[in-house]
Amino acid sequence: VSYTLPYRNQNSTLQPERRLTEFVLEMSFEWPWQYNFPPFFTLQPNVDTRQKQLAAWCSLALSYCRHRKLYTLDVLEAQESPVFNNKKIERKLSVEAIQVVFEELRKKGNLEWIDKNKTRCLIMWRRPEEWGSLIYQWVSKNGMINSVFTLYELSNGDDTENEEFHGLEEWMLLRSLQALQAEGKAEIITLDDGKGVKFF
Repeated sequence: VSYTLPYRNQNSTLQPERRLTEFVLEMSFEWPWQYNFPPFFTLQPNVDTRQKQLAAWCSLALSYCRHRKLYTLDVLEAQESPVFNNKKIERKLSVEAIQVVFEELRKKGNLEWIDKNKTRCLIMWRRPEEWGSLIYQWVSKNGMINSVFTLYELSNGDDTENEEFHGLEEWMLLRSLQALQAEGKAEIITLDDGKGVKFF
C-alpha cells in the first residue's frame, strides 16, 4: 500500500520529522469502504443516490479534517489531497464536484467561504457551539469558573495540552467563546496583551 503526503509532493521541503508525523497521520486514518469504490469519485445523476453520495463525501471530508486538525481548505489544493484523490485506484474528485461537496457542507453549517470566488473556505468539523461546550466542560471540571484566561492560554497553554480544543485556531476559538457569551456562560474581555475571557 502506498501513502502520499497531503497537499505536498515528494520533493516537499517539509522537515523530516514533520513529514514523518504527516505520514503516520495518513496511515492511521480509517478510510470508508466507498473510498476504494471508483464510482464514488463521480457524482451520480440519480437524485437519491447523489444525496447519499454527498452525505458520504461530507462525512469523509469532516472526519479527515478532524483527524488532521485542518481548519482552512483551498479547493484546488483539496483536489490533490488524499481525501479527494485516491492514487491507489487512480481516481480523483473533480474541482466542480468538490465545490458541490463544499456547498453541501456550507448548507449544514460546517463550512464558510472566505472569498467571493469560492476558492478558499473555513472548515468546521465541530460547530462553534460544540467547541464552546467542550471548553466550558473543561473549565467546570477543573473548578475554574470565575477565572480569566487569555486566548493563548486556552488554545496553547500547558493546562489544555490533552484537550481536544488545544491548538484551536483563534477565529474558531473566538466564535466558540461568543457562543458561550450568548448563553451567559462567558464574557470576552480586552486584556493588555490581547483578548481574554472570563467564565461564569
